[in-house]
Amino acid sequence: MAVTIYGVCALTFMMGMYALEARGRGFVLAFAVGCALSSSYGFLSGAWPFGVVEAIWTVIALRRYVVAGRSGEPAA
Repeated sequence: MAVTIYGVCALTFMMGMYALEARGRGFVLAFAVGCALSSSYGFLSGAWPFGVVEAIWTVIALRRYVVAGRSGEPAA
């Protein structure tokens, strides 16, 4: 039950940050954190393919965050 509640919270946070990405680069970083939390949920729940995909999204979001910082442009 605790893993399920953790998963709901992690996924809700991740989706909320995804929806707010256009507001600034900090939300892209928060989205990456949400992806990492969702990835850990996937592994904890035994759904390792979900965990792997979310880990990949974490790397993609972190890259977008870094690139946006270099260019000074919004990440979205």
